[in-house]
Amino acid sequence: MIYVKDFAFFILIMFGWLPVQRTILRDLLDWKARKGRKPLILKGVRQCGKTYILKHFAEQCYENVAYFNFEGNSALADRFEKNLDPERIITELGILNGKRIHSSTTLIIFDEIQFCSRAITSLKYFYEKSPEYHIVCAGSLLGIALSNPSSFPVGKVEFLTLRPMSFYEFLLAHKEEMLLEHLTQEAKELRPLPQIFVDKLTAILKSYYITGGMPEVVATWLDSSDIGEVERVQENILNSYELDFSKHAPRTEFPRLSAIWKSIPDQLARESGKFVYGHAKPGARAKELEDALEWLIRAGLVYKVTLVEKPFLPLSTYSKGNYFKIYMADVGLLRKMAKLPPSAILEDNVIYKEFKGALVENYVLQELANLIQDLPYYWRSGNTAEVDFLLQISGHIVPLEVKAATNIKSRSLSLYRAKFQPSLAIRCSLANLKKDGELLNLPLYMIWLLKMCCDQLGLAAGAKR
Repeated sequence: MIYVKDFAFFILIMFGWLPVQRTILRDLLDWKARKGRKPLILKGVRQCGKTYILKHFAEQCYENVAYFNFEGNSALADRFEKNLDPERIITELGILNGKRIHSSTTLIIFDEIQFCSRAITSLKYFYEKSPEYHIVCAGSLLGIALSNPSSFPVGKVEFLTLRPMSFYEFLLAHKEEMLLEHLTQEAKELRPLPQIFVDKLTAILKSYYITGGMPEVVATWLDSSDIGEVERVQENILNSYELDFSKHAPRTEFPRLSAIWKSIPDQLARESGKFVYGHAKPGARAKELEDALEWLIRAGLVYKVTLVEKPFLPLSTYSKGNYFKIYMADVGLLRKMAKLPPSAILEDNVIYKEFKGALVENYVLQELANLIQDLPYYWRSGNTAEVDFLLQISGHIVPLEVKAATNIKSRSLSLYRAKFQPSLAIRCSLANLKKDGELLNLPLYMIWLLKMCCDQLGLAAGAKR
């Protein structure tokens, strides 16, 4: 059931009248109203705003919130040691909270739940015996998996993933609701944008390349417009990630994790972009470093995009697991780690040209991760051609080529189209929105409208290659 308060909150989301505007708030509303609702785990990379979002959701849609943080809280963890009877736990949590916890009007938030494996296990019993309680958890999926894998309540919980802010959310944060509405209408009609909007969006996109989507970084930029402060916050986040390596990972893995992590900008900037273990640690083989890389992937810090040479359905069947690229979860942190000065982006400095393609490619992958449930693949034909991403959309395989500027010539995409004749090919660049036969030029600042454009082109109907 949706209550009046919930409906009002939904209206605020839709019209962009909230101080923080994250699209995941709609998913949280759906979860609250769902029949057969299970306890929810909100996972995501550290410092992407999980706790803030859950508290904000509670304030807007519930009469009360009962917030519990398990990190370093032995008194809280002890409540789960006797037995896992939900009613006993709720009673004792109410005493700790200093206020009775009501089943339908209180949102229970378990923060940093990975620090208490018994609390993770208890979610099974809350679902089976006391489903009337509204429970949401925030935590690192990596930490949850490592806490005690045998205790995980498989099938008894729901998941949502919160990632760094997308460019759409970045525009919302800039109070550009009217511009977003106009972009949506233009996408429905597949019409080019007026130049005044192109110039404005290009400028905002450059700012996004600098800041990325970590909420604290974006808030710092909006509050101060101080690049120095932005970089300070980004540096703090990067340092905190390395501290997490030592906190969660086995001690023997730390040097390997650090080596892989610090090598990512260089790996992306290389001509092929292929991840090579030996570039992370000279002389190292895959067997030595693959566990460390998997750690970073499971932590949500990096994305792995695998090669396919035959673009047929399903793409996963034709992937080559030992040939892949690694991208970072946030383009702003990639820029900071690469020590690329913000001025190089703002001024389109020629010395930035070599790394520009890698940065923009990472941005596109970050946007795609927000749009599709599964990560894309990429296509390569020997040493003759390479298409940056292959998407599987409604039974279609859609090649997507990334261009950092307005130069839209692409020999690789042309070769792919001639060989496989896809129903639709997409080129993302700074050129204006335009459909040319089966080729769609989708501006980099409009990637969030990709699905709408595909629907307008009838891609959802039928299953074609």
